[in-house]
Amino acid sequence: MKNQSHQIGLKEAMAIGIGGMVGGGIFAVLGLAVALAKGGTPLSFLIAGLIALVTSYSYSKLSMAYPDRGGTVKFVNQGFGIGIFSGGINNLLWVSYIIMLALYASAFGSYAPNLFQLTDNANLDTHIYASAIIILATAINYYSITVVGKIESIAVVVKLVILLSFVAIGVYGLMDSPHINQLSTAFWESPFHLLTAGMVIFVAYEGFELIANAAPDIKDPQNNIPKAYFGSVIFVIILYVVIAAVTVGSLAFDQIASAEDYVLAEAAKPMLGQAGFTIITIAALISTFSAINASLYGGSRVNYEIAEDDELPHAFTFQFWNQPIGLLITAIATLIVVNTLELESISTAGSVGFLLIFAVVNFVGYRLAKPINGNLWIALIGTIACTLALLALVVQQYATNKTNVLIAIGIILACFIFEFVYKRMENANR
Repeated sequence: MKNQSHQIGLKEAMAIGIGGMVGGGIFAVLGLAVALAKGGTPLSFLIAGLIALVTSYSYSKLSMAYPDRGGTVKFVNQGFGIGIFSGGINNLLWVSYIIMLALYASAFGSYAPNLFQLTDNANLDTHIYASAIIILATAINYYSITVVGKIESIAVVVKLVILLSFVAIGVYGLMDSPHINQLSTAFWESPFHLLTAGMVIFVAYEGFELIANAAPDIKDPQNNIPKAYFGSVIFVIILYVVIAAVTVGSLAFDQIASAEDYVLAEAAKPMLGQAGFTIITIAALISTFSAINASLYGGSRVNYEIAEDDELPHAFTFQFWNQPIGLLITAIATLIVVNTLELESISTAGSVGFLLIFAVVNFVGYRLAKPINGNLWIALIGTIACTLALLALVVQQYATNKTNVLIAIGIILACFIFEFVYKRMENANR
């Protein structure tokens, strides 16, 4: 992979974190969160955000101690050495990228038919649009990584301007909304359901870890790396909590349920009418497209780094056209996932994957607290929080939708079994 020589300042580093989080996640999972948490949805986003914030502490310390474009891959290998466990976790990271791509593509497919229907079948339209956007983004990644970067820098500004405008108008509109009472505790689900709702939509926060991949290029890393992590996560927590409050306070629960897959656009209607609906739909399409673009690049890079560390077959470092072959495999796998799994299954699998990965990274922060000059207790709290949140999510989903849990566990087991078999075959060939 080519090195990037230019230095990244604090604003650019924060933009990477914010852009990674405010990608397709909020557009894809907001309706899902309201279905699970009802009036307590803002609190669910806050709980998920606090777990991300604690985890970003371990990430910031590890990024300063081991700046590497492999990011999470490097940290896991540093904490556990290169072996079956670290290989399994790193494979899971790559697969989690594929799941995130499927989530973003699914969101794109849900919003796009609101602007232009292709057939009389809404479900078929969703799959056509979702597949088409993956193919387009893959073509752009093959054409030029520079173009990917330019799309990202424009998209971050556009989506933030639209979302912040939505928040400003929405907060003002809440004063006269007939549904504002839905935010009262009388409409909250149980504390356990508020927690598990936050964990199902935890994928909306995972993007801050992209800062780790940019760590070698960040100017004045000792100052700017922690500020980039904490600044971006805190900003996004506030943004998500307010967006959730505006949505729940603007629409009746039955309206939210009927527009679950494109609820943010629906929430703009009471304030701005059809024009608001269209503007938010366009913002969703720009956001999900830019998230797919960046995640395809990130996913192929992760795949390349794992293969370089000999945790995947070395063939994954080969070039196909002008990019590592991992880009093509990532795109094909994403097309399969988005066309076979339901949105909730995709979101659950992504959240389970990232909660496990973040629990492991926090534990690395705990194990290496001395050499990275980190606080042992914060890393330990992060490890416990991610582990408990993961268990709560599995228990709740098992009670309501066993298939989601079986898919998530199957994916994790497949990553470790593959690594075990690969290592055995590699050793046998020596």
